Amino acid sequence: MRFQQLSEQLAYVSKCRLEMAKLYSRMYGAVDSSRVKLMLEYFQQHQKDVSKKIDDYIEEAPSRLLQLWYNDITFEDFIKRCQEITPKANMSEEDLLDLHLELDNRLIALFEKTADSSVPGEVKSALNDLVRVEKIQQQRLVHSSIRMDDI
Repeated sequence: MRFQQLSEQLAYVSKCRLEMAKLYSRMYGAVDSSRVKLMLEYFQQHQKDVSKKIDDYIEEAPSRLLQLWYNDITFEDFIKRCQEITPKANMSEEDLLDLHLELDNRLIALFEKTADSSVPGEVKSALNDLVRVEKIQQQRLVHSSIRMDDI
């Protein structure tokens, strides 16, 4: 997938987050572990919330930022990747966390790549802030998952 404007990229990442939520919903029906199901419910809701926040940002952000053009930003077909993942009944909490982090890191890397391609200024700063927030949320998620293991 090739992005030309920042608005296209943000809209695509929002769709990717919803696709991750659909994946977690599909997995919910296939897994046996009640703990994994609990994590899937949380991950599914989290992805929906992140997608909504991105959509809200697209609505509120200045158009001069959203209409910024990029020449060299390409990304895999993330939606297809999510659709091709086959749920496993015996998936462990660790397996799920690993899968989630792999998918999440791919989307974060896209923002990092875009920030690196941006000229210093408001857009680069905003994208770097987004990457920082995403990484903090990811750390919190991992810590919460570890605490869940202690219960």
